[in-house]
Amino acid sequence: MEKQKVAVIGAGSWGTALAMVLADNGHEVRLWSHKIEQVEEINTRHTNVKYLPEITLPVNIVGYSSLGKALQGAKNIILAVPTKAIREVATKISSETNQPVTIVHVSKGIEPNTLLRISEMIKEEIPASLLEDVVVLSGPSHAEEVSLRHPTTVTVSSENISAAEKIQDLFINQNFRVYTNPDVIGVEIGGALKNIIALAAGMTDGLGYGDNAKAALITRGLAEIARLGTKMGANPLTFSGLAGIGDLIVTCTSVHSRNWRAGNMLGKGQKLDEVLENMGMVVEGVRTTKAAYQLAEKYHVSMPITNSLYNVLFNNVDVEDAVDELMNRMKKHEMEDLVNVLDERMND
Repeated sequence: MEKQKVAVIGAGSWGTALAMVLADNGHEVRLWSHKIEQVEEINTRHTNVKYLPEITLPVNIVGYSSLGKALQGAKNIILAVPTKAIREVATKISSETNQPVTIVHVSKGIEPNTLLRISEMIKEEIPASLLEDVVVLSGPSHAEEVSLRHPTTVTVSSENISAAEKIQDLFINQNFRVYTNPDVIGVEIGGALKNIIALAAGMTDGLGYGDNAKAALITRGLAEIARLGTKMGANPLTFSGLAGIGDLIVTCTSVHSRNWRAGNMLGKGQKLDEVLENMGMVVEGVRTTKAAYQLAEKYHVSMPITNSLYNVLFNNVDVEDAVDELMNRMKKHEMEDLVNVLDERMND
């Protein structure tokens, strides 16, 4: 593929790791951060120790504190900022670019109250005249392992499949395999809601409940994700792929997962404010839990794990009491969820 100028907006762990993939592919990578000292570190020491300690960055990653300069000549923009910052940064991008661009968002969340997915938020903030395409990149991918060039597989999705294929070509290499998927809704919902289940999985581990409980939680969590996602228009098959079960497994079982770690602290008795302060990084699952709770009400979808976690996070319900309540729910047929999902799909 022709070497390109690519702007990566957000120099956290994930933005930096993806910048490394792009740099390995020979692209000219502009990595933007609003922190001047972080930009200086990237350019002088070729490190980003706060987010990826002991990693040396390729020399073709150049840090920028000026958004306008980072965007200059870049037709592909990788948006790697937390969900809560999407609107602000997208607005700034629209004021700093003078050519149509493709936005590749790599965050995983849903906006509370508006209940919009990230691609929908971007379209609200960037005029159609400047927005060529929106692509989402998702899947089981810890930044720490990507930065070590460990084998990783993700999916890219767009309403314009040719745009997804172009981004596939931009990123794919021997360490970073990229698939395409036309189901934008499913890819975004799967990526966002798995953080809720990871919080809950961390809680059960913090309580010391073992692998049986966690396996059940992951399985039933996937059923919740599929129920809501299908109701919103997603293809149920997406949830059996990389953006569904793949991302769910890695986020619920790894110490690299911020959401699992946060849940683990909650399970050990720490309060939410204390957990978030100790993390020092954004825990997307907390904000997404509020949005998913609202979505469940809007679409009349049963999401008991989400409801229980919402009560722990926002209604001061004891963690152990919430888990006990889940275990003591009325008996149910396991295949009922699958039948309901298929019925929803067939009736569309």
